[in-house]
Amino acid sequence: MKVSLVIMAAGLGSRYGGTKQIDGIGPHNEILMEYSIYDALRAGFNKVVFIIKPEMQEMMDRLCGGYLAKKTALDGGAVEVRYVCQDFSSVPSFYTIPPERTKPFGTVHALLCAGEAVHEPCCVINADDYYGVDAYRTIYQELVQLPPEGRAAMVGYLLKNTASLHGTVSRGVCDVADGKLRSVREALKIQLFKDGSLRDLAEDRPLAADTVVSMNFWGFAPSIFPALRQYFEDFLRNEAGDDPKAECLLPMMVDQQMREAGLEVSVLRSADRWFGMTYQQDRMVVAQELARLHREGVYPEDLRV
Repeated sequence: MKVSLVIMAAGLGSRYGGTKQIDGIGPHNEILMEYSIYDALRAGFNKVVFIIKPEMQEMMDRLCGGYLAKKTALDGGAVEVRYVCQDFSSVPSFYTIPPERTKPFGTVHALLCAGEAVHEPCCVINADDYYGVDAYRTIYQELVQLPPEGRAAMVGYLLKNTASLHGTVSRGVCDVADGKLRSVREALKIQLFKDGSLRDLAEDRPLAADTVVSMNFWGFAPSIFPALRQYFEDFLRNEAGDDPKAECLLPMMVDQQMREAGLEVSVLRSADRWFGMTYQQDRMVVAQELARLHREGVYPEDLRV
């Protein structure tokens, strides 16, 4: 059975101050997405789809795609590697792109661009996050039994483990009951303070440390793509306007599908801790964590072998 890992790697990393997707952070200069790929392959995934900017393909092939295409999946077949581009060519003709806009339209737009390459259950992730070994095993087991329509999955993380002391972060704050996602709202300015407290600065309210949040670790059947297309077109017609920074986000799309189309989303838990790099100051902590995981044998010395 084909199951794909879809990596959203076209973001510009503006708050980080550079292209963090290709920042060598591991002990041997590994980039974060190499850990995701390694963990996914050993969980059973056998296809990797990179969503990139058009000018990134040669670089991505050099960093990951070249050696990845030579690997053997757990099912004994070759790992399939695909590249798709997130650019303005996929934006419907009825919408006029503001001349000052330089960034793509967010995660719904990103996944929609992968529609031509994804015809099987898929796990969708950010390129610049570390999700942990257990997360891939857990969602793979869910994906291989996911029905063709009406169901999806996500791995949830605790807010206290996903915020930064160095600035605000955006998170999909989830309401979960009986293992199912009931709603998700986007909190755009969450701040972690030195005493461990958390606050949504945009709405000026406290948040509990054990609040479940989405870190864009989603599991979908390919039937999600028509809904993505409709949601994105509605966003362009009703919300984007001439805002050069407007983003169409997966958590909001999932929330709408639950409310209006009856989508059922299982919330899976991982025994591992998420970590990522929102700000340059986060880099040292991530590097230390990865070095520890190598020392403890979670990862081999060389991920590329």
